[in-house]
Amino acid sequence: MRAVVQRVDGAAVVVDGETVGEIVGEGLCVLVGVTHEDTREKAAQLARKLWSVRILQGEKSCSDTAAPLLVISQFTLYGDARKGRRPTWNAAAPGPVAEPLVDEVVAQLRALGARVETGRFGADMKVSLTNDGPFTVLLEV
Repeated sequence: MRAVVQRVDGAAVVVDGETVGEIVGEGLCVLVGVTHEDTREKAAQLARKLWSVRILQGEKSCSDTAAPLLVISQFTLYGDARKGRRPTWNAAAPGPVAEPLVDEVVAQLRALGARVETGRFGADMKVSLTNDGPFTVLLEV
């Protein structure tokens, strides 16, 4: 699994003009990509890492401050544009494999006590955020 994690001061995701997920104030906006070898165990590992990674102000984590997370599926994180001008998506897991694993990341975060908002899997989403820092990291498990 791969996640692009941004420290934000507010973020929202809109589908067909409707806000389906939003966090206000300090938190994390997390884009999650799933590949073919990923498992529920990797989803749980990613959730634990997201909950405890110390990238908020003052080197705090979401677990320290109860900061919310906005988790959005992002199959394009496994795009490969090394050859030609058009990316391939061969490394991205198909929807029936990826969706339950993204849902598992969210469920594991909530089990840890996190407040989690989400996008809508497979939808055309419009994501807006204020990157605080800017601060962006890539996590892989």
